[in-house]
Amino acid sequence: MKNITAKRFRSAAREVAYMGLAVAVITVCAWISLPVGPIPFTLQTLAVALVGGLLGWKRGTAAVAVYLLMGLIGIPVFAGFKGGTVALFGPTGGYIFGFFFAALVPALFRLLPVKKFWVRTALFYFGNLLGLAGCYFFGTVWFVLMYHCTVGYALTVCVTPYILPDLVKLALAAFLTVRLEKYLR
Repeated sequence: MKNITAKRFRSAAREVAYMGLAVAVITVCAWISLPVGPIPFTLQTLAVALVGGLLGWKRGTAAVAVYLLMGLIGIPVFAGFKGGTVALFGPTGGYIFGFFFAALVPALFRLLPVKKFWVRTALFYFGNLLGLAGCYFFGTVWFVLMYHCTVGYALTVCVTPYILPDLVKLALAAFLTVRLEKYLR
């Protein structure tokens, strides 16, 4: 009985540590920011894809939820060291809420029983692309509603400048996910 309790405690402690580390990685990647128009260039998409791929759909989306809650209560976890309702419900809030898609979709690809490194990497990359598409969609719709602008303008300002860097970040996230996932079992 004592061993079972100790194992459960170690397992719970490991889960809390993984979640805390995931939130910290997303936060630090948000702080690495270059202001480019209304939406800064950050490494958040890399972090969120990595968190989803490494932690799975339950823990990955829970880590994103904790990150959002921390920002909502005013902790400066978002790009530009911002936090609070103004940052979360501002023009870029849709992209932040879209991180659920960016974490959930690659996390679901983790369930596929593919073992070969490059095939698994390609699958995670495809999952990352789908998750990013959901993030882009949700964020762009949000931006259009907030700024009362056209979809074309929103895509030009909020999506087009970020596509190429995001493709590179997602490739890196897929590669790192497959290389690191065996250590997080």
